[in-house]
Amino acid sequence: MTKPKIAVVFYTTYGSNQGVAQAAAAAAEAAGAEVRLRRIAETAPEAVVQGQEPWARQLAAMQDIPEVSADDMEWADGYFFSAPTRFGVVASQMRAFIDSLGPLWQKGGMANKTFTATTSAGNLNGGQESTLLSLYTTAMHWGAIIVAPGYADPVKFEDGGNPYGYSMLPGALSETGQKSVAYQAMRLTQMTAKLIG
Repeated sequence: MTKPKIAVVFYTTYGSNQGVAQAAAAAAEAAGAEVRLRRIAETAPEAVVQGQEPWARQLAAMQDIPEVSADDMEWADGYFFSAPTRFGVVASQMRAFIDSLGPLWQKGGMANKTFTATTSAGNLNGGQESTLLSLYTTAMHWGAIIVAPGYADPVKFEDGGNPYGYSMLPGALSETGQKSVAYQAMRLTQMTAKLIG
């Protein structure tokens, strides 16, 4: 069987979604995937970033993780996206990257590839579901195949029950969160492997 190639793409301000992405990358590798862990470029003005010490510290701490490119998107057979919710939709940094993918989309470079997503927000009803649904709408425009976790594993009844993708409050991943992210990444890898044969 061909080894699936999974791009784990994340944006984070303070580190929550980096933790999710790293857990997803490890789980996808354990499930047999070749993985590229990639971060979204920071587009906020430098003065704004440097004006918030935790934000500046987080950006400095992940400089060893390559920024995602259209080449990574073309390389992958499947995508695991993680980014925070901002006012009910995904953070603008993630949107800016997505909006740069027009040339790849025009040639069908993201069609027939799998896609799943996770998010975080400042409170339990902070727009996580609308964020994930908006990302899935984008994936549908690409012609990608959505691989949501659904309720196909008992962990979804432990983690808060979002069937569209794991969602969390800011901070470190809990033990249940680790299990949920691992399940979602494993499901993505398995479905991708079936698709590519």
